[in-house]
Amino acid sequence: MTRPRLACCNFISDVEALKRFALEHGFEGIDWSFRRAELPDSAAGEEALARTISRLAPLDVRYHCAFEKTDLGDIDAERARDAMRIFRQVCRLVSKLGGEVMTIHVGLGHDSTLDLSWERTIESLGHLVRYAKSLHLRLCLENLAWGWTSRPDLFEKLIRKAGPWATLDIGHAHVSPSVTTQHYDLEDFVRPHPERFLNAHIYHEENDDGHVPPTALDEIVGRLHLLTELPVCDWWVLELREKEPLLETLAVVRRFWQ
Repeated sequence: MTRPRLACCNFISDVEALKRFALEHGFEGIDWSFRRAELPDSAAGEEALARTISRLAPLDVRYHCAFEKTDLGDIDAERARDAMRIFRQVCRLVSKLGGEVMTIHVGLGHDSTLDLSWERTIESLGHLVRYAKSLHLRLCLENLAWGWTSRPDLFEKLIRKAGPWATLDIGHAHVSPSVTTQHYDLEDFVRPHPERFLNAHIYHEENDDGHVPPTALDEIVGRLHLLTELPVCDWWVLELREKEPLLETLAVVRRFWQ
């Protein structure tokens, strides 16, 4: 594959400062994460967000939704309907913003799938994928460190049965219990559907304190080589939200491409 575009998160609240930082350090895009509490609740709010996003040009923008305890497959029917309403709202918003790719989660946090229905998750995720497609939006499912999507076999089934595109988080995959126990290889996350992965999240691993940057290329080189085998995974998000760890990771990734 050709060299991917490198993106950083919207970790600086001042959008002009974020743009300067990204351009100064050679990033080509911004992976914009929404927080549920900050979603615009009016047409005026949506217009204000659109103006903010437009100020990031010429940087490309993709979108990311990590809404804790907001699950399409919640066993509680009312909470599941609320989750669908929220995700459809975000799909419409991203479409209005000119976005083409958005990543979501199924389950978030330790033991978060204990109150989810597998059947409802498949059905609702499939519905949301089709709704997003009607808005010319590609909806991606991200693998997490815990829960169903931390298991390569179940992650594969969600992709196959519900039809989303995919985002590979190499830090989550590294600490997945399925991988650390050697029940599966990390490569098993991508082997069944390599053509479905549009994005990657790059850092070493996730622990209780958050995302940890690699200290050397050797720590992540195998995972980066794996990403280069994915034919359409051309968007690598260096998913760290502090400047120094982010720049450390950027230096490692640039060494990989030298």
